[in-house]
Amino acid sequence: GGPGAVKGGDMQEQAGARIGRRAFLSAGLILLVLIIAAGILTRVVPAGTYDRVIQDGHEVLDPASFRFTQGAPLPVWRWFTAPVEVLWSSDAVTVITIILFILLVGGSFAVLDQAGVVRTLIAAIVTRFRTRRYVLIAVTCLFFMALGALLGLFEETVPLIPIVVALAWSMGWDSLTGLGMSLLSTGFGFSAAIANPFSIGVAQGIAGLPLFSGAGFRAMVFVVIYGIVASFVIHHARRVERGGVPAWPEEKAARARYSQSAGAAQSATPRRAILWAACCLGAMLVIVVLGPLVPALRTYSLPLIGLAFVAAGIGSGLLAGMGVRRTLRTLASGVAGMAPGVILILMAMSVKLIVSEAGIMDTILHTAASGIARTSPSIASLLLYGVTLGMNFLIGSASAKAFLMMPLLAPLADLVGLTRQVAVTAFCFGDGFSNLIYPTNAVLLIGLSLTSVSYPRWFRWTILLQLLVLAVTVAFLLLAVSIPLGPF
Repeated sequence: GGPGAVKGGDMQEQAGARIGRRAFLSAGLILLVLIIAAGILTRVVPAGTYDRVIQDGHEVLDPASFRFTQGAPLPVWRWFTAPVEVLWSSDAVTVITIILFILLVGGSFAVLDQAGVVRTLIAAIVTRFRTRRYVLIAVTCLFFMALGALLGLFEETVPLIPIVVALAWSMGWDSLTGLGMSLLSTGFGFSAAIANPFSIGVAQGIAGLPLFSGAGFRAMVFVVIYGIVASFVIHHARRVERGGVPAWPEEKAARARYSQSAGAAQSATPRRAILWAACCLGAMLVIVVLGPLVPALRTYSLPLIGLAFVAAGIGSGLLAGMGVRRTLRTLASGVAGMAPGVILILMAMSVKLIVSEAGIMDTILHTAASGIARTSPSIASLLLYGVTLGMNFLIGSASAKAFLMMPLLAPLADLVGLTRQVAVTAFCFGDGFSNLIYPTNAVLLIGLSLTSVSYPRWFRWTILLQLLVLAVTVAFLLLAVSIPLGPF
């Protein structure tokens, strides 16, 4: 093969991201407990429903139409078949798209890794920022947070996670630092949204507010959250440098694999392979930016990003002289390394299926709304935040939650003397930050699957940050009530 080709028969088995057995078992056990808890909940909460009406081409609920119904909780055995039933549920298209996406990303990253492209790109960044290490963290966090806050991106940035983690390794940090710069920053940016079309845009549209009104207040929230996230990641990176965060076994193994594949590709990777990968990644970024802005592209942006990444991987492998057989074998090895993640995604999505099939989602929402209606504006704003946090555990999609909840929350805000802008702000806070801690969020599980970090380790690392951000956003919400944040 050419300069980027691998010497030695089994090296392609080492390339790319792999899901560790311990990480898989710990996440799987947590999800199994949640599935059983959801099943028990369907036996305790009575079924009920709101009527749905079509408004501006979208289905929303009629807030005055709630009634209890004859529920039909799933038999116990179906709690355990729910992860399979997800594949033909109303969420089937979304689930299958996400599964194909994670497999393609895993396979393609293995080829890019093997061909030496990732190492070469990272070496250029490391050389540039060697003396400005913390500037690199600050800039990377800002870039990913802006993607979430301005464009509403979250799962679309998943292909970049293993690249940022490899960059963190090259700077002498660990996988958590890489996840902090990429996954954590994107998710917190999505929540501290300035012009997120999927949360702010949809929620304001349903509430009848001018599109992206209140952006000045939300920009202030974004700046504060950015300061917290960047400081958190830099503090962790410094601890790693001082030896205050010992590497765990899976981290050592992953770093060894990375060093091994990097060593195999240390001769100059052909320039044409790097140019090809850069063009494909450029096309991917164009799709990322245009996706939220061009309605025709929005539906297909995730598959298109996946295809651009596959093209980057296969093309780079061939141009680096790996040959067709070795490229395809490496691609298959990368796909196999990510395959256990499919089971975790199906288990995460089945929690919503169990609750929806039993018809208790609307009952939970109605009960919460009834309680909020009897409180003061300040307490009501916090309860709106709390209810959205609860619903986010069951429904990950921001726009799906907005269509379900905002028709109820907007008139409820009028009833208790809150501005609708405050209701939208409470909804967006509740919708987003918890995506980075809830094990029912498929994108979180995918992001962790691409690294050596297990869910329990991630939880321990981020829980204090989550509590700090909860306290800060509660303070901002109470400030919004006292202003009051408008226009109405």
